[in-house]
Amino acid sequence: MKLYYGKLSWNSSTYIVASTKKGLAFVGSPNQSLKEIDDFYHGADIIHDEKANSGVIKELKEYLSGKRTTFDISLDVQIGTPLQKSVWQQLRSVACGSTINYSELAEKVGHPTAIRAVASAVARNPILMIVPCHRVLRKDGSIGQYRGGVEMKRELLALEEQ
Repeated sequence: MKLYYGKLSWNSSTYIVASTKKGLAFVGSPNQSLKEIDDFYHGADIIHDEKANSGVIKELKEYLSGKRTTFDISLDVQIGTPLQKSVWQQLRSVACGSTINYSELAEKVGHPTAIRAVASAVARNPILMIVPCHRVLRKDGSIGQYRGGVEMKRELLALEEQ
């Protein structure tokens, strides 16, 4: 598999984004190395190509500046189990400014007793922000964990409340 990556700089953070010829496959955590891509797409041929990701970077900048609430880019997620892919697809229906808890998400994907497996699928989401796993909270309303870090999750939720 070939992944073409670029970098988005925003405030004091840098995010790696990577796409295939079919669409976006990865958005990384703040200030992480290319190794993070390999954690998801082990053995992929990772090629630097800013142009291949210019549309994604533009839309992410608009989102992070509060000018965009949805994304118009194609995705190409070739990894994941059927449950993970189902969870990631369902996450895309959680509207900007809204949240869902893990139990509700498990119900929506048809696995109401598989809350831990659903939480694990959320944690393995390769496309931060665009597949909005930051919108998933614990049942008690607390923020929970996030691959990008709890502070980033808080910032994204605050951004979407505006």
